[in-house]
Parts: sequence; structure tokens; C-alpha cells
Amino acid sequence: MAKRAGLDPTTFNRSKRITPDGRPRWPSTESIAKILAATGETVDAFMSLLSGVSMARRTVPLIGLAQAGEGGIFDDAGFPVGTGWDAVEFPAVGDENAYALEITGDSMIPAYRDGCVVIVSPNAPVRRGDRVVVKLKEGEVMAKELKRLSAKTIELKSLNPEHADLSFNRDAVAWVARILWASQ
Repeated sequence: MAKRAGLDPTTFNRSKRITPDGRPRWPSTESIAKILAATGETVDAFMSLLSGVSMARRTVPLIGLAQAGEGGIFDDAGFPVGTGWDAVEFPAVGDENAYALEITGDSMIPAYRDGCVVIVSPNAPVRRGDRVVVKLKEGEVMAKELKRLSAKTIELKSLNPEHADLSFNRDAVAWVARILWASQ
């Protein structure tokens, strides 16, 4: 199956599923998409195999990254408010406040390209290494990788080496929300 999907032949070896320090290794969204294309399966069918339950779909609001920086789109906790947005259908997630955000710019290439849609959960806990959406109190909204989060600062990584990593005082940050999924 790995060869048929254009992946490394050792992709499904048990020895490749755990990192040397004992943490589980998860496939990338791109690898899963290739496997689904090679098998002709849908994301819903794949997810139901993992959970044993058929995945219900729900509609989530789709907000443009530039639009997200405008006032009135989010409340103080990072939950979308209002109506009138486009919407996308997505397998149900546990966060009733989840929303879709369309990426603009190239600071997260190769993971997220201009026009890529990410599903964001304002209620999901964030950890070092998570890809996140951050809104500054001044209004700027950005998608980055969380390098470090302390009581005083937040450090963010741009995956594209042409963009510098960023650091902000926590009091300059309105909210941080975890990216759960991305289209490719």
C-alpha cells in the first residue's frame, strides 16, 4: 500500500511508529491524503476505522486570515462571533467553537500554503510543537508553530526559513488556538 501511495516502503513498519525517545509518530496529513487517494477511501471512512464510529459531519464557519484581524470577528477567548461567513463541511470535532481559517501568506510553507484551509479549536490545549493561530491585542492574526509558552512570553516559529521566528510578551497576545487539521 505504501508503494501504491508513493510513500516510503517502510512507512507501515511497527518500528517506524515510535520515535527513539518513545513518543508515538503520527503520519502527516499529506501521507494520509496519499493513502486515501491510493485506496479510494474518504476521510470519513478512514476516521470511522480509527474510532469505530461513523463520523458525522458538521458545518464550521470559514474566516479569511486577513478578515480575522478585523474587530468583531472573535470574542476575547478566540471564539468566532457573528454570522455571514462562508462555511465548510468537516467531520465533527468535539469543540463546538471550532472554525475554519483560510491561510494567506507564505510564512508556514511547506506545511500551509496561501489558500490552505485549517480547522482551529479555541478550546483545545496547546503544547510546544503545536501549530497554532495567535491573535495579538493590536489585531494581527497569524498561523505559526508554538516554540515556547511561558507566563511572560510566547515564542513562535515560522516554518519558512525566509521568515523570522517571533516572540511576544503574553500581555500583547489576545488568544492562542490550536490548529487541528489542514487541507493540502
